[in-house]
Amino acid sequence: MSIAIQTNKEPAIIVNLPNECPFCHSSISPNTHFGFISESHKMDVFFSCPKNTCLKTFIGEYEETYNINCFEFQNRVTKGTIVEKDFNQSIIELSLEFVTIYNQAFYAEQEGLFEICGVGYRKALEYLIKDYAKFKYPNEAEQIEQKLLAKCIKDYIDDKRIESVSKRAVWLGNDETHYLRRWENKDLSDLKKLIDLTVHWIEMEFLTVDFENEMPE
Repeated sequence: MSIAIQTNKEPAIIVNLPNECPFCHSSISPNTHFGFISESHKMDVFFSCPKNTCLKTFIGEYEETYNINCFEFQNRVTKGTIVEKDFNQSIIELSLEFVTIYNQAFYAEQEGLFEICGVGYRKALEYLIKDYAKFKYPNEAEQIEQKLLAKCIKDYIDDKRIESVSKRAVWLGNDETHYLRRWENKDLSDLKKLIDLTVHWIEMEFLTVDFENEMPE
């Protein structure tokens, strides 16, 4: 999509528009207002969200193409609000620290800090597993806190599904903290999927227990 806009110099053509508002995160076709061309053949374009419930303004970054006065969108806009991952109340009550650390890692990922967000996800996983183990074995809380995470999973996680996915999440999480990677064919998205599966099976266990208590035989 190409449209003509007014700029601080002469009218120009911009190619492609942002398709998401950085504040309300709705899919949009933004209102286009004005462009400011710098001396480095770049242009900042002033947009606004067309949704009546938002209407916030933001700037999209453009660079000049081989055609004079034609600028292409670089898929970068000014920062808006950061998206947080929602967790079930049972997970929040089990480990608020997990939820907090996970979303801090998620924030880093959205900022493009890919070399450090994996470390954050690995730390979040440790809080989730150890808080879950302490919930299951409250009399052994001190020992659980002091154990290595892999050993904690082996000794205290009885559900085979949770054990299986959390163990593999630890493998990938450790890759994010080490100089050399063991699992070259796996990446950050795989680590997040394994954490999601760990959360899922813990939630399913809690939900099953709730129904069993509410509907005894």
